[in-house]
Amino acid sequence: MELYTGLQKLTIKNSGLRSIQPRAFAKNPHLRYINLSSNRLTTLSWQLFQRLSLRELRLEQNFFNCSCDIRWMQLWQEQGEAKLNSQHLYCISADGSQLPLFRMNISQCDLPEISVSHVNLTVREGDNAVITCNGSGSPLPDVDWIVTGLQSINTHQTNLNWTNVHAINLTLVNVTSEDNGFTLTCIAENVVGMSNASVALTVHYPPRVVSLEEPELRLEHCIEFVVRGNPPPTLHWLHNGQPLRESKITHVEYYQEGELSEGCLLFNKPTHYNNGNYTLIAKNPLGTANQTINGHFLKEPFPESTDNFVSIYDVSPTPITVTHKPEEDTFGVSIAVGLAAFACVLLVVLFIMINKYGRRSKFGMKGPVAVISGEEDSASPLHHINHGITTPSSLDAGPDTVVIGMTRIPVIENPQYFRQGHSCHKPDT
Repeated sequence: MELYTGLQKLTIKNSGLRSIQPRAFAKNPHLRYINLSSNRLTTLSWQLFQRLSLRELRLEQNFFNCSCDIRWMQLWQEQGEAKLNSQHLYCISADGSQLPLFRMNISQCDLPEISVSHVNLTVREGDNAVITCNGSGSPLPDVDWIVTGLQSINTHQTNLNWTNVHAINLTLVNVTSEDNGFTLTCIAENVVGMSNASVALTVHYPPRVVSLEEPELRLEHCIEFVVRGNPPPTLHWLHNGQPLRESKITHVEYYQEGELSEGCLLFNKPTHYNNGNYTLIAKNPLGTANQTINGHFLKEPFPESTDNFVSIYDVSPTPITVTHKPEEDTFGVSIAVGLAAFACVLLVVLFIMINKYGRRSKFGMKGPVAVISGEEDSASPLHHINHGITTPSSLDAGPDTVVIGMTRIPVIENPQYFRQGHSCHKPDT
């Protein structure tokens, strides 16, 4: 049958078939229908069909012996497996009589019972552990652990503690985190059938950053990461050594499935301010792991004057130092201020005095101009211009006075002056 790996239906009828090897259908996993009726089969093992998903098994008109070897058929018929409940099956008893299968009664012939020392086993990475599986029943079952795919070092030790009990210990050495979530299965088998029990293995271990990728533009820029750890670690990010806070530009999205955390640090339209080193920190009670990646999103617009730019993540308050000046400095400042105030007052006083008295000349004349001999066009050197300023004192002045400033000066005419002037210009007779 090894050549027909895709076989789904098999019919062997009226062929005089007497026996079939227990692993005859091991290479035919797709078998769904088997018809072995009208043959000379006296016994048949359940192990033939152990790994098959049979929809129908036809076994009518065979000469089965009533024994523990066909007890599994009776159980399948009771449970309606493979449509055996719709068939009329018989067996031949020890006295040669034909007996309906459902009436067969065989003592000490049952499915094995099984138990394990742990239903859930939790260990730390690197520890050792021992699990015991007990199989009992009649006939006495074979007991074993199914550890296919287990990465940790393991050993099996069989112990027959007492009658009808078969115990086997499974020892795990230097348990690895790769086995976290592994299901350990213990099976107990006899001619009637198989029973099994499972143990869920949980391994606690520190977090590990499995991968941290450089930024990649998708719908948004994404720094993809994968982190493992049990218990599941908490995640934190640093930008250039400073805690990274989520904002409209930067946020984290990830999903967690068991020990695995996978997601992205996302950037919405980042600028050159977002360039720098990004550190992922994963932490759980057993330890901490971190990894750093450099993210470059945009070139700086003015690289020659980068000193004028301050990263929004690196802003720190500038310390302010307050220096208390000595009392001597305060006293000196007070003196300087006082002198300056005094100088200002002095300048103001001088300015007022100049405005008030500076317009008057020392030799200025007030009042109406004195006119010598009452004539306006006199050639006298004492003739003055009237500036239009009239004072009472000037009005009181007589015709023979001249007012200079606030002083009245009497004017005395010299008759000889005028006469001499005439005589000089008078022609001789």
